[in-house]
Amino acid sequence: MKRLDIGMLGYEGVNAVDLVGPLEAFSQATIFAAEAGRDCGYRLHVIGLDAQPFSAESGVVFMPQYTLATAPALDTLIVAGGSGLRLPQTNTRVAQWLQTRIGNTRRVATICTGIYGLAPTGALDGRNVTTHWRFAADVARRFPALKVDGDALFTKDDPYYTSAGVTAGIDLALALIEDDLGPAIALAVARDLVVYLKRPGSQAQYSEPLRFQARADNRFADLTAWASANLDAELTIDTLAARACLGPRHFSRRFREAFGCTPATWVDHLRLTEARQRLDQAGATVEQVGISVGFRSADAFRRAFERRFGLSPSAYQARFGPARAAAVR
Repeated sequence: MKRLDIGMLGYEGVNAVDLVGPLEAFSQATIFAAEAGRDCGYRLHVIGLDAQPFSAESGVVFMPQYTLATAPALDTLIVAGGSGLRLPQTNTRVAQWLQTRIGNTRRVATICTGIYGLAPTGALDGRNVTTHWRFAADVARRFPALKVDGDALFTKDDPYYTSAGVTAGIDLALALIEDDLGPAIALAVARDLVVYLKRPGSQAQYSEPLRFQARADNRFADLTAWASANLDAELTIDTLAARACLGPRHFSRRFREAFGCTPATWVDHLRLTEARQRLDQAGATVEQVGISVGFRSADAFRRAFERRFGLSPSAYQARFGPARAAAVR
């Protein structure tokens, strides 16, 4: 099997999930590719600044396979984030090493605050990038030549990829896997890791339900969980307002002020997000899924789904559904 060499750069004070999450995704992709008879997979390398073990912020200790001086030629180089990279001495060493590598590496990616290591090289100047939302303003201030999108899960500006915080590194890894091995392998990995292949809400760093919960006051606190569990109910303004113990007009005004969208738009987000998950299940028909999440006809479901995701439910199911996943197992 042809192996693409993936190098993950770590250091003292790395974020453990930034490092391990993508490694697990690439590892599973290699297993599924082999089972499917594919002739391509990944060879994974953990690279440290030197040969000494390094500790993550959480205390997990890693033993690097290679050092900056001994790292092999790589197809893809990924810089994990972590507070240690923002220390001047570490940052300088990483940036200087990256400058020697980026010219002969097919892809270079950063996870979360790993961008602090790549940005000083100038390689990202004028490019679209992202990072953890909490650090987006600081990155934009320190590196004004970068086009920072603080609300993206990950960005692709060939040959550079940048991702948001922690688990977004898995989103990025899945995108790289899909580019290399196709959507069926990527979907199999996503299912095995119990994550979305493509998170709902386009590139938003958190789903609509999580965004709502994070900003909700006490009166709205349980509304998302309740609505998500009752998607097939009549989720009208009157129903939602009663659940929040408000009058319909007062509820609508408060909702728009807090979340910048109508309750109807929010309900559609919840229904379509859940519908996409249900389309991944074996035996689910488009009509059954649409009705199960509250659309009153298959036609209404199809129109809403295509408006949101840019393809029909049947096209989505053909591309990412259980039949495709079975083909890689």
